[in-house]
Amino acid sequence: MKILEKANKRVPFLGNEAIVRGALEAGVQFVSTYPGTPASEIGDTFFKLQRSKNKIKNLYFEYSTNEKVAMEAGIGASFSGLKAMVVMKDFGLNVCADALLPFCYTGTKGPTVIIVADDPSCHSSAQSEQNTRAFAQLAHIPILEPSDPQECKDYVKAAFKLSAKFKMPILLRTTTRVNHQTSFVDLGKIPAIKADGKFVKDVHRFNTMPPRVFSMHSEMLDRIKEIKKEAEKSELNLTSGKQVSSKIGIITSGVSYLYVKEALADLGMNLPLLKLGFFHPLPEKKIKNFIKPLKKVLIVEELEPFLEREVAILAKDANPRLQIMGKEIIPEIGELKPRIVLSAIAKLANKKIKALPSVDLEKVAVKRTPQLCPGCPYWLVFGGVKKATEGKNVVYGGDIGCYMLAGVPPHNIQDYLFCMGGSMGIAHGIKKATNNKQKLISFVGDSSFFHVGIPALINAVHNQSNPLIILLDNSTTAMTGHQPHPGIKIDSMPIIKPEDVVKACQVKHLKIIDPVNQGEFIKAVKDFLEKDTVSVIIARRPCLFANRVN
Repeated sequence: MKILEKANKRVPFLGNEAIVRGALEAGVQFVSTYPGTPASEIGDTFFKLQRSKNKIKNLYFEYSTNEKVAMEAGIGASFSGLKAMVVMKDFGLNVCADALLPFCYTGTKGPTVIIVADDPSCHSSAQSEQNTRAFAQLAHIPILEPSDPQECKDYVKAAFKLSAKFKMPILLRTTTRVNHQTSFVDLGKIPAIKADGKFVKDVHRFNTMPPRVFSMHSEMLDRIKEIKKEAEKSELNLTSGKQVSSKIGIITSGVSYLYVKEALADLGMNLPLLKLGFFHPLPEKKIKNFIKPLKKVLIVEELEPFLEREVAILAKDANPRLQIMGKEIIPEIGELKPRIVLSAIAKLANKKIKALPSVDLEKVAVKRTPQLCPGCPYWLVFGGVKKATEGKNVVYGGDIGCYMLAGVPPHNIQDYLFCMGGSMGIAHGIKKATNNKQKLISFVGDSSFFHVGIPALINAVHNQSNPLIILLDNSTTAMTGHQPHPGIKIDSMPIIKPEDVVKACQVKHLKIIDPVNQGEFIKAVKDFLEKDTVSVIIARRPCLFANRVN
């Protein structure tokens, strides 16, 4: 496998592959994840490695049922002394926050790194443009931001070292353009992994019951102060460029650094540039020293102006007259683009540039909506639902997965869409608000059902509402790359059948139907819409690509 190439070679790696290589070079022993793009390839690579003939001894990997469980598993491994890594996309951090925050209080025993992939511009997301950097102050967790595959590998190794030194989890934040960027990476040696861990009881360290939690809070803040000293001297923060007579400079981090470097090259400029690999805690002294001689500084960052706000605070002492430019010329929505950064730097330097060629994409691009794959069983599900509900006033609840496409033509049957499992939870609220009178169908996928749908089903049954839930069972986690989940056969692991869980939740009305049988499916939808308690139809037909990974 390419991921196991020998040391001292230069190999082209995707950013996600470089993260895996960095973890292997750091001697990672335990990896848990729930698949979510743009981080999916990290888990996929470990999964393939685990099942290859070159399987690494004493390296454990799992696809967990959701990110909270993945985090808790990683915490357990860390408490047992293992080097642990937990991987997720941005929204997964919300799911696992309940476990992450106390983990920052207890600190680690085995070094622990948390990989979180953000998705500015929502290339593979439907909920929001989440900026994980906001968790820095909420959780008091150090955050590193790589900008390219080489840094992905190097920063993972650095994160494990920091975690080992300061006994705290370290978060590595990436974005889509970092995860899915490819470039050559210099490889180091992959060490042999040591034997299994052991949990040694230490209630004082691992139990957050008050009043101990208050002293834990103080200890956590002390660790942050110590790691702040490390940030000041860290090589992850880089300065470059030369001072010019106009005394202007740029501060940036993450993938924005690459846009800045490209723009400076295009403009033929070599401005003072501070690139922050440490986002939290920030190297405040380094920033103050950088901005002290400047008249103007441009802060280049995607989404919310976190760096800009911090620099403004620091400038009050270091350089009160400093003109700080940022979001007034750089958008707060969506990914940055080369032309945006080029124009911003030109404005900073009062430099005229040739008019950039403009293309009206609305006129040039062929208009189309995303479509389900040819042969996808969801065509049959959505078509059957539309026939069964024709002429009826039905609310349709959407969820996260391929079936989100129910909301676009030709289907147009998705009245709300929020988060994984949200179709069922919101359905219950609507049903109770309308005294169960308004007819409602909520869609949920098999992987999403295991992820977070089960509590919502239990809640609806217990609190006596009556939505019709259509559980789309295509035997894979399709949208993120066809990863396995507990409902399918994988090696010697036991299968957890969705219908067994549904029955255990005391659902009285349950049918399992292959949607190819349209007559049976349509009749079931019509009948179940009239039931006075929760009803579930499991529409079971495998995705055409379900065995690609499994």
